[in-house]
Amino acid sequence: MTTDKLNLETALSKLIEENSGDFMRTALKNLLSEMMRREVEKLCGAAYQERSEERETSRNGYRERTLSTRVGDIDLEIPKLRTGTYFPSFLNPRRRWEMAFVNVISEAYLLGISTRKVEALMNSMGAKGVSRSEVSRVAQLLDEEVNNFRTQPLTKTYTHLYLDATYIKARVERKSCSRALLIACGVSEAGEREVLGVTIAESESTESWKSFFESMKLRGLRGVKLIISDAHSGLKAAIQKVFTGGTSWQRCRVHFMREALKLVKHEQKKEIASKLSLAFEARPQIEEGKTLTQGELNERRFLAVFRAFKDLSGELERISPKLSAFIDDGIEDVLTYLHFPEAHHRKIHSTNLIERLNCEIKRRSRVVSIFPNDESILRLITMILIEQNDDWASSHRYLCDISNSQASSQV
Repeated sequence: MTTDKLNLETALSKLIEENSGDFMRTALKNLLSEMMRREVEKLCGAAYQERSEERETSRNGYRERTLSTRVGDIDLEIPKLRTGTYFPSFLNPRRRWEMAFVNVISEAYLLGISTRKVEALMNSMGAKGVSRSEVSRVAQLLDEEVNNFRTQPLTKTYTHLYLDATYIKARVERKSCSRALLIACGVSEAGEREVLGVTIAESESTESWKSFFESMKLRGLRGVKLIISDAHSGLKAAIQKVFTGGTSWQRCRVHFMREALKLVKHEQKKEIASKLSLAFEARPQIEEGKTLTQGELNERRFLAVFRAFKDLSGELERISPKLSAFIDDGIEDVLTYLHFPEAHHRKIHSTNLIERLNCEIKRRSRVVSIFPNDESILRLITMILIEQNDDWASSHRYLCDISNSQASSQV
C-alpha cells in the first residue's frame, strides 16, 4: 500500500508540473477520489455495498473539503464511517504554513494594514510572488468563508448544546469597549462535536442570547435535549423563553464550585472545596442481588447526591448562611446531568468542551489587543472556529450511545 501510494503521488506530481486547466483538475480529483476509496475499503474490510464476514464498519455519508492545488481548488468528498474515523493520507489535518498564512492575512486586514504592507509581510514569511490583488482576493474569500460558516444550514439533530461567552476588546465609535462573543457548540445524535454558531453582542443580555438562539433555530437547530451553560441571568432567561418542551438545563458544575467558594473566607476554601467534591461523589446504597434499570440507577444516584448536599447545606447554615442558601437555590440545576447515562456524566456536567475553545480564542486574539471593529473580531475568531470544526470532524465521537439519552428535569 505504501509503495503504491508513493508511486501514485510521484506520477501525480509530474502530471501537475506538465499540465494545467480544467482537465487536470478533473483528473486530479478522480485520482484522489480513487485513493480515498481504496483507503476506506481497507478500513472497512470490504468494498462499498459488498457483503463480507470481514467487514468491520461501513460508510456513513461524507463531508466536503476544498483542497488548494497548483491547478486550482478541488472539492473533495471525504467519506465518513459509522464507527471510527477516516482522514485521507494525502492531506495534512492542519498544515502549519496554511495556518500561518490565514492568520497573517486575517490579522493584518482586521488591523487595517494596507495590501502593500501585507504583501511585504507575506514575503518575509516565504510566501513570495503574491500580488496585492491576490492578497485582496484572499481577504474577500476569508469573509465569504466566515459568512458561509455562520449562516450554513444545521441539517443534523443536535441533542446537546454547550453555550458560553467570552469578552474581547474592540473600538466602537473610537472608544475601546468589551464586546461579548457568544458561542454555541453542539453534539449530534451520532455523538459528533461541532461549532454551531458565533456572534458579537454588546453584552450577555437576554435579548442578545434570545436573538442568537432564534437565528440558529432558523438555520435548522432542533432536537435539543440538554443545554449546558453557566448560570448567567440573561442566558438562563433566554433559554427559558426559546427552548421549551423537553429541553433540560445543566448548570455548569465548575462554575457552581467557583461561585460557591467566593462566598467563604480564604482560609476555608480548601475545606469547603473538599466537602463539595465529596457531595458530588455520593453513591446510593443498593441491596445485594437487586437488579435496577438505568433510569432507576440514575434516580437513586440523583437522590443520594441531593441528600448529601442538603446535609452539607444544613451543616453550613450556621457558619456560612450565604453559601448554605446558594447550595439550596442551585443544587437541582447542577445535578441535571445525573438524569442522563452515567457514561456521559464527565462530559456533560460542565462547559469544559467550550471552555477549552475559549482559551484558544483568548490565546490567538491576545496578540491583537484591541480590534478595530466587530467585523474584524468575527473574521479572525470564526477562522479559529472553522479550524476547530475540522479537527473535531476527524477525531473520535465525543459521546457514545447518545440516542438513549433521556432527561426528566426541565428548565
